Amino acid sequence: MTGSGDLPTDVPTDVPTVLVRDQQNRELLCFLEQLIPLDGHDYVLLTPVDTPVCLFRLSDGEEPELIEAVDAAEPILSVADVVLQEHDLTLVRSAVTLTVSGELDEPEPDDLDDDDSDDDTETYELLVSFLVDDREYGLYIPLDPFFVVARMDGSSAVLVEGEEFERVQPRIEAELEEREEQE
Repeated sequence: MTGSGDLPTDVPTDVPTVLVRDQQNRELLCFLEQLIPLDGHDYVLLTPVDTPVCLFRLSDGEEPELIEAVDAAEPILSVADVVLQEHDLTLVRSAVTLTVSGELDEPEPDDLDDDDSDDDTETYELLVSFLVDDREYGLYIPLDPFFVVARMDGSSAVLVEGEEFERVQPRIEAELEEREEQE
């Protein structure tokens, strides 16, 4: 293959990528998984090129607590930056989710301990843990596929949020189910 010398070796070059923006103009580079035309717009189902991560507050003996909203300037993220740099990884404050770029080891299916998890909860793998003001935090990788819904706008995409997401999400799911049945 020619012309792919600048890409990391683990990024497939035959899968189209799309840059998605959120309302704060943050961006996230994603692989294009599905294109779904609805109401005169092209909606897309995307997966991030970099690895999505979630921030949790850890407490002894308790379930880790997901921190849903994180300010990009949050001091916790500055500490996470330093810890990740020790592993040659970079924390990216992307649209939709925090992501980590760099060489990550893929989890082995045998290493995943699902004994403690309910079927209703997502499964995560701890990437790194660290202390901030005597509180422990962890960055976890979701093991379930992480999908992003966006609307195409020229060659880039705009994140579908709020009322628009509520309106199109069931229709996109129905279209995807129909496509699976036809395969």
